[in-house]
Amino acid sequence: MPAKRKTPGVSAGRKRPARALPVPGAGERRKFRQRLLTWYRRHGRDLPWRKTNDPYHILVSEIMLQQTQVDRVLPKYEEWLRKYPSFDVLAYAPESDVTATWYPLGYNIRPKRLQSIAREAVERYGGRLPEDDETLRSFKGIGAYTAGAIRSFAFRQRAAILDTNVARVLYRVFLRAGDPKSHAVKQHLWRVSEALVPVRHVFDFNQALMDLGAMVCSARNPKCLVCPMSKDCRSFPFTPDAAE
Repeated sequence: MPAKRKTPGVSAGRKRPARALPVPGAGERRKFRQRLLTWYRRHGRDLPWRKTNDPYHILVSEIMLQQTQVDRVLPKYEEWLRKYPSFDVLAYAPESDVTATWYPLGYNIRPKRLQSIAREAVERYGGRLPEDDETLRSFKGIGAYTAGAIRSFAFRQRAAILDTNVARVLYRVFLRAGDPKSHAVKQHLWRVSEALVPVRHVFDFNQALMDLGAMVCSARNPKCLVCPMSKDCRSFPFTPDAAE
């Protein structure tokens, strides 16, 4: 009996490598940006941290918004900036006062991290945040998303972001394959986000991504019929049976 022929490049008993996940092409990227920005200019939320490019104010808003809804953050954001208007003031404030001011947002590790960042900014950078990704992420409490938010919102740099809302939008529109909670898919969604970021209007684009996820492409009961991406969305129409 003739020996079985081996498939070139694949050893016996070894699985074929997984097919690479797709990154949107130039045409898809352009169409997505145009639709998103048009929608945002009509429907984007009016939020106080979108009216500043102060890195400290941006950082405060991003830390507060972690696992906390916008309507709960709004009054506390204004109160916080009245009491601690700069890194310097926050850095030297009594820790007990900082924690008390944070109440009732919860997750009380967040004000401690915020004050720790303020102290490092004062001690090492003259009360300012650096602009580059590597140095920003060297601060304890500033991860990939927060660094991208600071760079794009405060410094207007071409930087990608990926929070829960953004990841959900990108997964549904461009992917709809694989486990969205897996490390491989999350890393791929970062690559998709990086590919989509435009050269201009970075601030509006990233804010729009978050708004679309929060207001239209929500985790449950998304408003697919009014979504600007419905024509090309790989998950349209989204149904509970197909939930991630």
